[in-house]
Amino acid sequence: MDSKDQTAILNAVDAVFDDEVAFLAELCAHPSTRGNEQSAQAFMAAAMAARGLKVDRWKLRVEDIAHLPGFSPVIGNYDDAVNVVGTRHSRTRTGKSLILNGHVDVVPTGPLDMWDSPPFQPRVDDGWMYGRGTGDMKAGLASNLFALDAMARIGLAPAADVHLQSVVEEECTGNGALACLQRGYRADAALIPEPFAETLVTAQLGVIWFQVHLKGIPVHVAFAGSGANAIEAALPLIAALHQMEARWNAPSCRHAAYQGHDHALNLNIGRISGGDWTSSVPAWCVFDVRMALFPGQSLDDARREIEAVLQEAAQSHAFLRNNAPEIIYHGFFAEGYALADHKSAAPAIAALQGAHRAVTGADLDRAAITATTDARFFGLYADTPALVYGPRAEAIHGFNERVDLASVRRVTQATALFIAGWCGLEEL
Repeated sequence: MDSKDQTAILNAVDAVFDDEVAFLAELCAHPSTRGNEQSAQAFMAAAMAARGLKVDRWKLRVEDIAHLPGFSPVIGNYDDAVNVVGTRHSRTRTGKSLILNGHVDVVPTGPLDMWDSPPFQPRVDDGWMYGRGTGDMKAGLASNLFALDAMARIGLAPAADVHLQSVVEEECTGNGALACLQRGYRADAALIPEPFAETLVTAQLGVIWFQVHLKGIPVHVAFAGSGANAIEAALPLIAALHQMEARWNAPSCRHAAYQGHDHALNLNIGRISGGDWTSSVPAWCVFDVRMALFPGQSLDDARREIEAVLQEAAQSHAFLRNNAPEIIYHGFFAEGYALADHKSAAPAIAALQGAHRAVTGADLDRAAITATTDARFFGLYADTPALVYGPRAEAIHGFNERVDLASVRRVTQATALFIAGWCGLEEL
């Protein structure tokens, strides 16, 4: 790509950026929490069709993907779970193909009175767009789409096939991205603009979700000694899980990418419920756990250790000794992924480094993150280097989630240059 084309692409992103901000606000107005993604996906499909992309829209089916590596146990059902992929087919196919992936699902808002403004009424203030999903990761979906728009504005297009994916289920299983693989979508590289502040993600953790179900003996609180409190029985089990967490974080257990992290693996008790009446000893308790693991750490070994830890802790409890906790896996069962383990990633990283430097004038920062993304599906199961690089955002999964619009502009510019460098260019 010559400097003339590079400058033209950068200027074209600037020219379409107001439209991109408006598009992002409209997309973020769709409350696309799990099971409610339909309107946002219809919006994405219409946007792709309006641009002349070949649109593929299909409903996820557990029976299609349950046998595949990377599948996670499903929460609820997939009655309304729909993926959307728009493909721009090249005429010349002289370059390398690309997947531009993003997820449309967002996490719950939490208490609305803790937001400064309604989470699904996006607003712009001092260069930031506020609203649930602005950063994680609808700004990335907008960047993917408008990078192609900018190229089209100056009569250019990628000289290889590009698949623009808008998937569901990233926040709890990743099965939306897995369904794209099952559908047959492949490319020479994938780019996922998750909100990590214009930094290339070099490694990500695996994640396991599970529930622990406990049963007690309900009696009136006046006779509490003759009952068994299921909520209080959870406490020693949670303590034992945290001891396991400390062992897994020991220096001798760390993946090379995380040697500088003292506590990369975080266990979270994300939800707990139990009991039926304030003056009754609770007969039941359920708590939800998220536990991370390092790239290369066996999911099956991790599951066996989790179960052993809970069973051992139960043996020290008078009631649980004969009433063992039940463990149910109900979401993420995800391996970690390290880009360094993918030997063919170097050319894609070099292309992104060049694009980033052209936009920012600086080298591309790199970091191992303590979360997970859909990159693992491409890297581990499709032999496709997956680059995670997106805008700066704050309070993702929190209150007053927001994305830095200046960063979104830079990421859109870098994405457009990466596409041009990786795929090559052809005239429309």
